[in-house]
Amino acid sequence: MLKGKSTIDTAMIRELAQVLADTDLTEIEIEIESLKIRVARQVTVHATVAAPAIPALPVAAAAPVAVAAPVAAAAADGDDPRKHPGVVPSPMVGTAYRRPSPDAKPLVEVGTVVKEGDRLCLIEAMKTFNDIVAPRAGTVTRVLFEDGRPVEYGEPLMIIE
Repeated sequence: MLKGKSTIDTAMIRELAQVLADTDLTEIEIEIESLKIRVARQVTVHATVAAPAIPALPVAAAAPVAVAAPVAAAAADGDDPRKHPGVVPSPMVGTAYRRPSPDAKPLVEVGTVVKEGDRLCLIEAMKTFNDIVAPRAGTVTRVLFEDGRPVEYGEPLMIIE
């Protein structure tokens, strides 16, 4: 705000929100001179969560250790997974999960053959679970995140070759 006058055009924000409602877009960002406006909506995806509670915490705790080693090895080799042609980047900020519930098997593991559209993992953002699906068919060669760890937008999640 400048001297009591708002520089925000609420009508423009409403128009952008209407564009989101009318299309399949999840966010729009515009920049006019020094004003930048980003309007985004959260897509609700319901994940199936198994009801029986089988104590599987020791198994879940062991999985991230196995996954963390390839990430550290890749960083030590100077191999940047962001530049790999088969990278699956995170489409949002949130907490990434390899399994739909603590007692379930991971959705995919290294060596899993996937088809385009197969569920790879879940990202929880604002108490909503979002399916992350395979953008292409292939074999999962690397998993680059730890189960239950926060991820950033654009962060590499997996490599599919």
